[in-house]
Amino acid sequence: MSGTQPLKSKPPAHDAARKSEEATSVASALGSRSIVLVGLMGAGKTTVGRRLANRLDLPFVDADTEIEKAAGSSIADIFKEFGEAHFRDGEQRVIHRLLGEGPQILATGGGAFMNPMTREATRENGISIWLKADLDVLMKRVSRRSHRPLLQNDNPEAVMKRLIDERYPIYATADLSIDSKEGPHDAVVDEIVHALAIELKCARTASGTET
Repeated sequence: MSGTQPLKSKPPAHDAARKSEEATSVASALGSRSIVLVGLMGAGKTTVGRRLANRLDLPFVDADTEIEKAAGSSIADIFKEFGEAHFRDGEQRVIHRLLGEGPQILATGGGAFMNPMTREATRENGISIWLKADLDVLMKRVSRRSHRPLLQNDNPEAVMKRLIDERYPIYATADLSIDSKEGPHDAVVDEIVHALAIELKCARTASGTET
């Protein structure tokens, strides 16, 4: 035996080229629309969103960050001082403004898509994608952080279960649904871009602009 190690295989060049072409096609087909990521805390909206923005060569915008800028206060402090209703009102207004500034990848807070006006504005100005994750995956991810206002209690898992029951039926009305599994984030991005390519092609065909 020579003792040499086998070379690690690389993705075929044609596969990388296909992904690049697909991403370019999606970005072009979006026009001024934004890709709006929805889902519970821990679903990966920020992490996946940044990678998706890089893949499509679009700006990444975090709605929560923009809300904090507009309010001059952290989300935790807004919840504490003014309550959730006040926060949701400001959230709706900020997201409505952001949707007029596309195209972009827009990551929204877990409760944002529950607002009917936000859903309507998203339908008019974007494509919504639900990043869906199981309870155990969500809990594993959110346990790494301690700033989530809705989880500041003695039984965060019970709160998360309640949020799943309340919000998943609404999230399911998003244009696309992608499983946010444990594993490489780029694999999730691959799924999103491919799903968008199919969705946008169908939309162009349905509108009569493609035969």
